[in-house]
Amino acid sequence: MGVRKPSTLEFVLMEQLKSAGLYHGCEREYRFHDTRKWQFDFAWPTYRLAVECEGGVYAGGRHTRGKGFEEDCTKYNTATTLGWRVYRFTATMINKGVAVKMIESVLQGVRV
Repeated sequence: MGVRKPSTLEFVLMEQLKSAGLYHGCEREYRFHDTRKWQFDFAWPTYRLAVECEGGVYAGGRHTRGKGFEEDCTKYNTATTLGWRVYRFTATMINKGVAVKMIESVLQGVRV
């Protein structure tokens, strides 16, 4: 089973990352947990940096409804416990370029 096709939002961020030269070392749909099927939209495993694209924020999408929100909290808290830094970006943040700028800043801070 391969990596699923990126959502429109993920595609936009992926292209921004590539344009900024930040896609090297990045993995899409990175499975970070041994027993759960949790994945990050984007991950730089070397730096334990993860990025999640949060769609449907204003449309009542999965991430903002009760069960989905609870499950996301468990996923992100577990990731943090395992040493990951998880950044979450909305469509507005991605479309305005805020996400790629923040990711660039974080990666510059962790690269040697």
